[in-house]
Amino acid sequence: MTDHEAAGILVEQDDAVLTITLNRPEARNAQTPAMWRALADVGAGIDPAIRVVVLKGAGESFSAGLDRRMLSPEGIEGEPTFLTTAQLDDAGFDAQIAEYQEGFTWWRNPQFVSIAAVQGHAIGAGFQLALACDIRIVADDVRLNMKETALGLVPDLGGTKPLVEAVGYQRALELCATSRIVGGREAQAIGIALASVPREELDATVADLTAALIVPQHGAVTALKELFTGASDRSYDEQRGRERSYQRGRFSAMLNQLGGNS
Repeated sequence: MTDHEAAGILVEQDDAVLTITLNRPEARNAQTPAMWRALADVGAGIDPAIRVVVLKGAGESFSAGLDRRMLSPEGIEGEPTFLTTAQLDDAGFDAQIAEYQEGFTWWRNPQFVSIAAVQGHAIGAGFQLALACDIRIVADDVRLNMKETALGLVPDLGGTKPLVEAVGYQRALELCATSRIVGGREAQAIGIALASVPREELDATVADLTAALIVPQHGAVTALKELFTGASDRSYDEQRGRERSYQRGRFSAMLNQLGGNS
């Protein structure tokens, strides 16, 4: 068993596609710090040939969120308990959460397009991990829920920004403050998911999308992803400037391909 497998994830590469499967189905893929470190390790070592990363959950649910043992006094062997973390000074607390977040921050790397295939429960950390990806395809049985507020906490694994980007401020506030469940049809309607499909069609839908994303020239897709990243934070004129800059790079690449760079 590899270190990644011991931490609860499977990693498979098929040419330009990397598939990462959360593999604790007996625990509905509940997440642990070891899993977050394993995800961060995968992100740090991505093969340059990878063009699409697919994130899946084994079994009935994508991820039921945080392993509840982390909230118990006993905790998880070898890991700090939440009580221990709460007693850290500001710098120590910040460093601890920042380490956890590293498993969630690399999915928008412009090198590839990341797709979350989400079925069943995607609760708390599970919801945030799905939000970390560029695109979400959900099954019609999905149950998305930002549970943290019900526990007296806030989402802290990088999920707040992509959620606001997807659904807007007021809807994001409502979803998190009420901790209500969002089903597949609503997830598509409000922009959390690109599509909601019958459970039995989830894998095929993701496979079709993956195949379509590999067809265009990789450099153009990379530039497009970089262009879109942060677009909402830039002015119209700033964004037009970015378009010109990236297009210059694409024209230069085309000329190089055609041998016209002499």
